[in-house]
Amino acid sequence: MSQSQNRHRQLRAFCQTAKTGSISRAAKRLQLSQPSVSLQIQSLEKEIGILLFERRGPHIRLTPAGQLLLEMAEPLVDGMDNLVDTFKATVSKVTTGPLDIAAGESTLLYILPELTKHFMDQYPSITVRLHNVTGKDGTAMMRDDSADFAIGAMDEVPADLTYYPIYNYKPILIVPVGHPLANSGSVAAEDISPHGLILPPRSLSTLNQIDAVFQKHGLPCQVVLEVGGWEVIKRYVELGLGISIVTSFCLRGHENLIKIPVDNIFPERSYGVVIRRGKFLSPQAKAFLEFMEPGFFTTNDDASATEHYNENARALNDLKDSLGKTEALL
Repeated sequence: MSQSQNRHRQLRAFCQTAKTGSISRAAKRLQLSQPSVSLQIQSLEKEIGILLFERRGPHIRLTPAGQLLLEMAEPLVDGMDNLVDTFKATVSKVTTGPLDIAAGESTLLYILPELTKHFMDQYPSITVRLHNVTGKDGTAMMRDDSADFAIGAMDEVPADLTYYPIYNYKPILIVPVGHPLANSGSVAAEDISPHGLILPPRSLSTLNQIDAVFQKHGLPCQVVLEVGGWEVIKRYVELGLGISIVTSFCLRGHENLIKIPVDNIFPERSYGVVIRRGKFLSPQAKAFLEFMEPGFFTTNDDASATEHYNENARALNDLKDSLGKTEALL
């Protein structure tokens, strides 16, 4: 085995261990034995003369030097692993391969169906895999590279992720037919407060955001039922168990409900793309993002999207020389 091939294997073992936080999980992902992964990391540490992980019993964590190496090596390793697909897509202009997208149930129901259908019609050779996960699980999938990116709403963005809002939706008050508010053309927070609300569970951000608005007005937020899923909430409102404040995308026009705009009280909700910083995007991932928002990498209002694209392009150009470039970086 050449030195460059061995270095590639060392760095793959290091990156997977750093991302999963476990030698055993890295070994499973790489389809290697745990001793093999451990030896590759130890060999890398010995060659560069720097400790990359702190080991405390079964737990390991990156040292500051290890974190720096991860930021430098990960785009290069990802780029080399995806080099064949990237090359084929560039030469033949036909994008193939898997595409893994993490999203919550609402995004899967209301935002992605038509978009996914049109994308698959245009790129039939791409295998699209949609993962129905909560925000926390979606974040974990991005961090261990089980997903190329996530699509959904994100109010607080961790330092290792980047959020690109694309769609904005207005808040709508829904009440059953015959409700005291049904004939109101517009309402204030004071009008809504006395009525019982049906909202998503407190573990999700929606309820807390609505509660914060009522607190701002010095009003109580009376939640009579917590239940997940906009379709379920709409059904329970139709039955007269309470009223709700929903996002406009979940309203399809056939509901037996009265709909009252409340964007004068509650903020709009954005949905967009979440990408791990430093992630090497596959050709099929780039194609979907461009399909989702034409000019995503060049005209996005967030300038960091262009920067992200350029970083990946530079990393791929570096890889075309050889992994010897990686050795020079070390």
